[in-house]
Amino acid sequence: MAKRKKVTLTVSEQDVLDHLDIELLDDSRQISRADKLIAKHHYLKNATLVGQHIRYVASYKGQWLAIGYWAAAALHLKARDEYIGWTHEQCRRRRALIANNARLLCLPQCSYPNLVSRFMKLMLKRLSDDWMNKWGHPIAFVESFVDPRYFQGTCYKASGWTNLGDTVGWKRHANDFYLQHQSPKQIWCRPLKPDACNQMKASKLPQSWQMVEDATLPGCTFKVPQIRGLMQMLEEDLKEFRRSCALAYPLAGMIGLIVMAMASEVQKGAKDLAQFAQKLNQGQLRALKFRACRKTRKIRCPTRTTFQRVLEAVDASQLEELLLKWQNQLLGTKSTEDDLVIIDGKKLRHGEGEIVNAINGEGHFLGSVLTPEKTNEITAARELMGKLELGGKLILADALHTNYDTARQILFEHGAEYLFTVKGNQPTIQETLEKVFTKHDISPSTQQPKHQGKLGIQLFEIRNPGA
Repeated sequence: MAKRKKVTLTVSEQDVLDHLDIELLDDSRQISRADKLIAKHHYLKNATLVGQHIRYVASYKGQWLAIGYWAAAALHLKARDEYIGWTHEQCRRRRALIANNARLLCLPQCSYPNLVSRFMKLMLKRLSDDWMNKWGHPIAFVESFVDPRYFQGTCYKASGWTNLGDTVGWKRHANDFYLQHQSPKQIWCRPLKPDACNQMKASKLPQSWQMVEDATLPGCTFKVPQIRGLMQMLEEDLKEFRRSCALAYPLAGMIGLIVMAMASEVQKGAKDLAQFAQKLNQGQLRALKFRACRKTRKIRCPTRTTFQRVLEAVDASQLEELLLKWQNQLLGTKSTEDDLVIIDGKKLRHGEGEIVNAINGEGHFLGSVLTPEKTNEITAARELMGKLELGGKLILADALHTNYDTARQILFEHGAEYLFTVKGNQPTIQETLEKVFTKHDISPSTQQPKHQGKLGIQLFEIRNPGA
């Protein structure tokens, strides 16, 4: 193998590297200039960027030498995802932590030795902070594609990137459609921190990255056969109350979509439902029996106003009954046999009001009610418990529900037990507990509650219930 010849830089060449200036382009005139240079000199002849993106330019004494564009990561990249080691769902929720070096151009007559690798080093040094300032979250990992017909990825290799092999030669043509282009690209990637991959695939992201996952909308993971099974049940039990001539979105399909959104932990505001619907592919929309547009032949998603009209007209108790029935079809009746019942209230994002839900220890839905007007979550929780079979169950609720009337309803009306908390901002309750209850530790020799765990809750024994 021939020995690589060492390149000795001249004084002027070294001076360029030592005084290379990196600028983040945010002025419209500068961006327009950079886009024109990319369209003219880059082999792709296209400066279009997808999703979140930023642009850099490298200059020396005011002269532009190189341009670098960064954009959102590829949706599906098997080699990259295997390299990181995360699951498909983790990838979907955390993909925003990756940036793609979409364009890299050394301008004509500016080919200085080591210029591009120095440019890359300086961009990577500030990329995460710049992305945070512009888009509200950091970057932990970078990727790029190199066409081996024109380049060999030398600057990436010199900058510590790893070649993961070639793509399979397909490009995205639509939301859920790909075309084969017969031009595989090299895949290059690099973590921005040594432990980035371990943190990206961890069960919980670091706090400084958590905003990425929090901002990601829930996606629909239901397969077409599951949706068809749900539709069959809904069409049997639901009666359409609208005119058939206006049914681009049948009631069964709309309720089915709402049920899937609820199962995917989507807050039940109409705006959230519309955003969830946009995540469905054509096969899922077709399984819901939505009609296709005559011009495009594509099935459209229902809008926010469509969801509002349906939610205002549908019977809430009937919807809950159907949801429980479908859950039992998927999970079996044992899904409701857990003897722990957790009561929790949630504000409706992008909607008015509050809803109180009941789930068991495995997270399976048991029922819900809307908080009545001019009342609060406590009243709604008592109404919800009145609808459930609670005999022999253990009710767990937060400090808001630590009050005499709720405890009495659980003990004497339902024959259940409760486990409540008391916070520091409830001095009256604390004082009452000191008078009515005797605090003691749980004896290891006695039978402990089945659900005792690291709840940070002390148990109290009633000395005189009639006092």
